[in-house]
Amino acid sequence: MCAIGGACRYGLPMRLGVLDIGSNTVHLLLVDAHYGAAPIPASKLKMPLRLAEHLTPDGRIDDLAVDELIGFIREGQQLSEDKGATEVMVFATSAIRDAGNGEDVLRRVHDATGISIDVLTGEAEARMTFLAVRRWFGWSTGRLLVVDIGGGSLELASGVDEEPDVAVSLPLGAGRMTRAHLVGDPPTSDSLRDLRRHVRAEIAAVTGRILRAGEPSIAVATSKTFRQLARIAGSAPSTDGMYARRSLSVTDLQSLVNKLSGLTAAERAKLPGVSSARAGQLVAGAVVAEAVMDLLDIKELVICPWALREGVILHRMDRLPT
Repeated sequence: MCAIGGACRYGLPMRLGVLDIGSNTVHLLLVDAHYGAAPIPASKLKMPLRLAEHLTPDGRIDDLAVDELIGFIREGQQLSEDKGATEVMVFATSAIRDAGNGEDVLRRVHDATGISIDVLTGEAEARMTFLAVRRWFGWSTGRLLVVDIGGGSLELASGVDEEPDVAVSLPLGAGRMTRAHLVGDPPTSDSLRDLRRHVRAEIAAVTGRILRAGEPSIAVATSKTFRQLARIAGSAPSTDGMYARRSLSVTDLQSLVNKLSGLTAAERAKLPGVSSARAGQLVAGAVVAEAVMDLLDIKELVICPWALREGVILHRMDRLPT
């Protein structure tokens, strides 16, 4: 039996899309996907919507952000049709998951576009990201420990198979922690101490679950936060391509926390690999990253170019009928 658009699981490639509604960015990725092969990027579209910053005092996403989201989804629908995509999977993470009016946002989007958004749980995020990392590094790497810092949440997963033995999500995203704890630009020492204390208490509560799963052969990081931190620490620029090895050591990260916390957001935006849109939350991201590496005794994180979006695509390809 053939899948959507007439492509069979073992036949011709399919052009699939994923539209990821995150806390920082709304991102459409179109790929040519073929069962048993790596998905090849075909086109992309993104917008720095920052849903989590469009919250009313009672925790609801405001009308302006919903209207902009609907506009982007319509643009994404048109691009997907123009590029010949046979299927687009639309999902949201913590920004809509945690919003007080999340269900209303989903309804408004569906009424305006006909699109049903799949709201992923934090654990599902961790599992999908883990799948992408496993496929990237392969079986020979043994047990993987995967760390992902988004705008709203932190995901941790560990395992030896494609399904992790343990998958955890914590509300410790870089954007969320910046808004909740950091005061001033640069942030004050008191607010940094408050952030560090909060983050470490949250992570310490789950370290036992992660460590009992077994010692990892390799620890891997995904997400824009880690890519920026690794770049500042001297890793290869994006122009070197996705296959260049990039990593971040705990000693480099500890130095970065001190350096970044003394800079304004404008000064951080001038560092290599740092975008002005994310410079404001980079300190919090570094504090969370340092806490994870310290409490889980990670000496080095290897940066993986695949993450949640690729995991969603791979999961879908695995379930196509034969």
